[in-house]
Amino acid sequence: MFEAKDKAAILVEALPYIQEFYGKTIVIKYGGNAMVNDELKEKVMQDVALMKYVGIRPVIVHGGGPEITEFLQKVGKESSFVAGLRVTDAETVEIAEMVLDGKVNSEIVTLLNRRGVRAVGLSGKDAGLIEAQKKLATVYEGEAEKKVDIGYVGSVAKINTSLIEDLLDQDYVPVIAPIGVGRDGESYNINADYVAAEIAGALQAEKLLLLTDIEGIYKDFEDKSSFLSTLHLPEARAHIRDGIIKGGMIPKVEACLTALEKGAGKTHIIDGRLDHSIILEIFTSKGIGTQVVR
Repeated sequence: MFEAKDKAAILVEALPYIQEFYGKTIVIKYGGNAMVNDELKEKVMQDVALMKYVGIRPVIVHGGGPEITEFLQKVGKESSFVAGLRVTDAETVEIAEMVLDGKVNSEIVTLLNRRGVRAVGLSGKDAGLIEAQKKLATVYEGEAEKKVDIGYVGSVAKINTSLIEDLLDQDYVPVIAPIGVGRDGESYNINADYVAAEIAGALQAEKLLLLTDIEGIYKDFEDKSSFLSTLHLPEARAHIRDGIIKGGMIPKVEACLTALEKGAGKTHIIDGRLDHSIILEIFTSKGIGTQVVR
């Protein structure tokens, strides 16, 4: 039976981490199953509330790909992808912005506010928070590399951190949708992993946490004994080059590398399907997932 002394032991184990991270900024990229499963969604919001109440400064960057796809289907528009990136014409980027800002972002803010956490929803277009530029998809025809224009898909050109820092200083939790603004005022949909990485680097965040739908990184996904609890930056680059890290894990590891190179302290790829995965990573000695470090 789980007794009071066991609960006390858990709190004592968390104490040094609460002390270490008090007043520090931690960026959370929120997506995957933890975003669409209502029960997991509640657990994530509880984790963020706990972080806030023990003096940590969380910043949330969220995705919303499944929600965008669902809405496109409702209006009779099929989604197509090139090199893992959604082909995004003018109508699609308008829908993406509406879903990310109006639905997903608003829901996260509401859930946090219900827990007494003062959250503020932001688009990357607010006060020029995320300056974007067009991103071309890379495809291969034989051994030849080709760049393909897939519409209003962007990459981060610059993060203007003053708005985020002002909100953090006023005790708010910024919740950011990954829509950027181009030089001519056009909207760009940007991969949320990359946005979170750029924000973590620009803020010199203590940590970047990427919530995913797998346990972390394996040298061989079929061999569970090959799990990598820690991966150093040079190794990560080599594993991408050698095809050990592949598919949907590439953007997440690339995001970790970007965050580290631009000033974040540590980065973590964790399984968002686990109850209270954020708390398990931050406040326990063992942690979960894979940490990518310098």
